[in-house]
Amino acid sequence: MKFPPQLLLVLATLLWGGNFVIGRAVVGDIPPITLAFLRWCVAFIVFLPIVYSRVKHEWPMIKTHWPIVIVMAITGVACFNTLVYIGVYYTTSINASLMNSSTPIIIYILSFIFLKERLSKFQLIGTAISLSGVAFILSKGSLETLLSFSFNKGDLIVLIAVFCWGVYSLLVKQYAGRLPGYSTFLVTISLGVIMLLPFTIYELMTTSVDIVWSPSTIGAILYVGIVASIIAFLSWNNGVVALGANKASIYLNFIPLFAAIFAVLFLGEDLLLAQVIGGLAVICGVLLASKK
Repeated sequence: MKFPPQLLLVLATLLWGGNFVIGRAVVGDIPPITLAFLRWCVAFIVFLPIVYSRVKHEWPMIKTHWPIVIVMAITGVACFNTLVYIGVYYTTSINASLMNSSTPIIIYILSFIFLKERLSKFQLIGTAISLSGVAFILSKGSLETLLSFSFNKGDLIVLIAVFCWGVYSLLVKQYAGRLPGYSTFLVTISLGVIMLLPFTIYELMTTSVDIVWSPSTIGAILYVGIVASIIAFLSWNNGVVALGANKASIYLNFIPLFAAIFAVLFLGEDLLLAQVIGGLAVICGVLLASKK
């Protein structure tokens, strides 16, 4: 059964919105690099038996584009989430979300430079509306909150993470016809785990944070490893291949909207009028930017 690419992109951002809430819940129980390492270990263990036969058959195609696969492993697996987990240690959630919301702009710039893709007027207007909605959600309708925004080390780390994600998304689109999707994803996961291993060992040897192996922590690791990694990444990659990096990137602005909804449902936070208005603006912006 083939799903519309728009639905796949919404599903990916929905699952990543849940990942944001869960990630915040365990940030004091697991060091950031270790969390990223465990996340991809779980993803590898679950995905390996599903795709192993494909990898054996499609390995020559992957080997032909080995340098690209390594870059995808570095940017999409090893760096992006790890840098986000590290970044939130040094900045506020509002700042991190604002930095993350710059993803469409970075992807547009990279697409223009490397793929020679130009933006339509609908994409420009839709992006502006969607980003305004994101800012409205994050600031809770307070101009003072936005004006008090300051740039710090954590913001820079998250911005580097966003750049990595932009590079990854572009490569997924550019090599869609030359690299098999599922097999390439498994190989990038395995490479990412190998890359993260020495950093994880160093972190565990030097950090003062002890891992708390509670049912909620284990459940969180399983969620980020299976749902937010395998299901969300495959949904995102297939959506990017179908629509292109430019049009797909605007859907990332759904993440703070879904994160706000999950925070209300599972963390008991109040739903504000500003979040409702901002959410509607995000949806309208995405729909407008998706027009041909």
